[in-house]
Amino acid sequence: ADEHHDDAAVDVKKKRTFRKFSYRGIDLDKLLDLSSEQLMDLTFNQVEIKPEMIGHYLGEFSITYKPVKHGRPGIGATHSSRFIPLK
Repeated sequence: ADEHHDDAAVDVKKKRTFRKFSYRGIDLDKLLDLSSEQLMDLTFNQVEIKPEMIGHYLGEFSITYKPVKHGRPGIGATHSSRFIPLK
């Protein structure tokens, strides 16, 4: 029963991932069709490595900043906030 289970696992190709804690370029010839989880701003972003990416930094293909979401202004942000009572 174990031999049959091992054969089934070999038939299924699993995409391998590697983690790289750098923005520097690497030897992509060995890593084509793999995916990289890069540490960008304390979160891992999935990057699919393709032949066109050879010679570029991996940071060029993944967003490196968090998009700005503006909310309400805080206390002290404007002069009119002096007249709002602090609860």
